[in-house]
Amino acid sequence: MLEHTNKQFHAELETTRSMFLQMGGLVESMVLDGSRALSEGELQLVDRVREHERQVNQFEVDIDGRIGQLIARNQPTAVDLRLLLSISKMLTDMERCGDEAEKIAKVARRLHEEDSSYEPVVELRHMADAVASMIRAALDAFAREDPVAAAEVVRSDRDVDKEWKASLRHMITYMIEDPRTISHSIDLIFIARALERIGDHAKNMAERVIYMVRGDDVRHMGVTNTERMARGEPPEPRP
Repeated sequence: MLEHTNKQFHAELETTRSMFLQMGGLVESMVLDGSRALSEGELQLVDRVREHERQVNQFEVDIDGRIGQLIARNQPTAVDLRLLLSISKMLTDMERCGDEAEKIAKVARRLHEEDSSYEPVVELRHMADAVASMIRAALDAFAREDPVAAAEVVRSDRDVDKEWKASLRHMITYMIEDPRTISHSIDLIFIARALERIGDHAKNMAERVIYMVRGDDVRHMGVTNTERMARGEPPEPRP
């Protein structure tokens, strides 16, 4: 009986992992679809993003419920407990990535519908691709239980932050040079900020993967120490 219960528990654990990966795949596609709606004016993608957002919300509710039941019924310890706690934390970040992607799609629709001749004054597609890649890499590190790959996601967030600051400078320049671009530029700043937040959430998820595998909390440790701890090395002492 104990063996049967143990097998059932691990089967349910695997189902929970699989559901989270499916949720992540939807969120990644939402980010890319929102970006295409902005850059190419494919507004039918906005409806797809909104439909996926509803599915992501349902995944959040369903997975959260499963985690609560698994902990209550099985009282897992060690690795299994870290897995469930990590998914629970990552679940929140993933759902917020979906929220940000939906915001991007909605603003993209407004920009194109208000002005049929609208063209973005700054290219944000690369930034969108970068944060979508971060989500994909965090999911891959989670699936493979690879803390070193997760640490690479943490490092890549620095590049996204740089792109966000560069985009902000460019858009402020456009507004100063041509006040007619102020309204559109403010919307684009909103989108760039949403992309930067998605990068932050992807970084948070990657940090959780390291905790899941190594048992070390690398939050606020800095990139260098995060990479060391992901490899199983002790962190450098802080000055």
